[in-house]
Amino acid sequence: MDRVPRISRRRRTLAQATVAALALTFLAAGHAAAADVNNAENAGFESGLTGWTCSAGSGTTVSSPVHGGAAALKATPAGQDDAQCSQTVAVEPGSTYTLSAWVQGGYTFLGATGTGTTDVSTWTPDSSGWTQLSTTFTTGASTTSVTVYLHGWYGQAAYYADDVSVYGPDGGGGGDPSPSVPAAPTGLTVSSTTSSSASLTWNTVSGATGYNVYQGGTEVSAVTGTSATVTGLSPSTSYSYQVTATNAAGESQKSSAVTATTSSSGGGGTGVLPKHAVTGYWQNFNNGATVQRLTDVPSQYDIIAVAFADATTTPGAVSFTLDSSGLGGYSVAQFKSDIAAEHAAGKKVILSVGGQNGTVSVSDTTSATNFANSVYSLMQTYGFDGVDIDLENGINAAYMTQALRQLSSKAGASLVITMAPQTIDMQSTSNGYFQTALNIKDILTVVNTQYYNSGSMLGCDGKVYSQGSVDFLTALACIQLQGGLSPSQVGLGVPASTSAAGSGYVSPTVVNNALDCLTKATNCGSFKPSKTYPDLRGAMTWSTNWDAASGNAWSNAVGPHVHALP
Repeated sequence: MDRVPRISRRRRTLAQATVAALALTFLAAGHAAAADVNNAENAGFESGLTGWTCSAGSGTTVSSPVHGGAAALKATPAGQDDAQCSQTVAVEPGSTYTLSAWVQGGYTFLGATGTGTTDVSTWTPDSSGWTQLSTTFTTGASTTSVTVYLHGWYGQAAYYADDVSVYGPDGGGGGDPSPSVPAAPTGLTVSSTTSSSASLTWNTVSGATGYNVYQGGTEVSAVTGTSATVTGLSPSTSYSYQVTATNAAGESQKSSAVTATTSSSGGGGTGVLPKHAVTGYWQNFNNGATVQRLTDVPSQYDIIAVAFADATTTPGAVSFTLDSSGLGGYSVAQFKSDIAAEHAAGKKVILSVGGQNGTVSVSDTTSATNFANSVYSLMQTYGFDGVDIDLENGINAAYMTQALRQLSSKAGASLVITMAPQTIDMQSTSNGYFQTALNIKDILTVVNTQYYNSGSMLGCDGKVYSQGSVDFLTALACIQLQGGLSPSQVGLGVPASTSAAGSGYVSPTVVNNALDCLTKATNCGSFKPSKTYPDLRGAMTWSTNWDAASGNAWSNAVGPHVHALP
């Protein structure tokens, strides 16, 4: 959300320029056969840039950070150059290959051209930790070589890449040797538990491309990162877990076992919220919208997200300072009293972390713990019911999941967790935001995607839709509904007025029509969902202050409509 209502250049240019690439993120990565080889040469950049060509001299090798071995690629976009590094790889005609790479840093794309069939690409936004990109392609009947590439995005930060692989039949090009079976993982620990889940973390294994999680000897999960959450467990029950590492050569021995004991209290995280809820962001600053106290927020709002908590000098930790002077002398004592009053009225008040200018980084175990501890401390100090994740500069799914699990363990079943990703963050389940939401599905309240400041985007039907329409709201929300979130965890985020965002404002009538389309299959545009979702959570707006500046026109129209949904 903007402290100042404007659209950032990153959102505008990237959202409009990457629609074609985004379409390809829906391709499912296949599994290479045991006899396959890595056809890429110098896949780990241990021999510098041998075998690779980088545009405009944008690439170099570095000794840190690395995913495996002693080196990795660093490529820096500059001007009109997107820092593309490519390699021509020998392949067998009429064969299927799995293309993957571990990446970190700025926006990173991985793809293959010249396949003789359908060229492929996948991508990830900013990532503070190593993330694996993966896709598959099939060569044409006469194709003997393809070009694989990595590139960043114009004006964005440098990206890092390591351990590139093109697994499939040996093309005879002399690629890197086939990997050996990885070692068993070490450092397996139980990071947190709830009444129905257990979260695990372990150390990275060199050469591993994935990990299998075993519960009592039975495989229950397969992941690419070094953390996993097992759900569907019984309260007050002990479970034994082990982890193995995998790659194309096979699976390692199992790690040492750990025991996780679930708590006795129930989970959920939604408290006594109504079936259909309205979320509004309350501004702890004055940017020209109506200055409010919490008790000025209309009763149509069920969740009030206080914007924003700020980063501290302690990695991952956040703080909150009431802008008393900017809010006309609003005192901390009155603020706390007003939170209690909202509770008495049946409302939830949560603390939003981030915003457009937010710089909170949760990228390792220590910062995850710091985040959980600091948020919980603020909940106790002010009476907040939970936290809203509105980080618009990248999110590490593994460690944010760890942080929120730890917070849940401290706060209990009444914890409210909401998210406000940008539209581009929810285009694919491979994105860090989407992954985090799915990782904490058992304790997640609602994801209110910001359907504005984004330009054109893909809907779940693979078609491109322009913002500011019923189709844009419904076809993009459909991605989350089909991607694994429960309908009760999906909300439509829109600006309260034309002044509240740089672009993407829609009238309350359009919002209500989109809600009707998704829940009842009425008032749809050209896009019609394949089924209805009567449990859809509702709608969100930025902000209650901009709503007030327009005479509360948004909440007066959308609020009653949300609460009257089936």
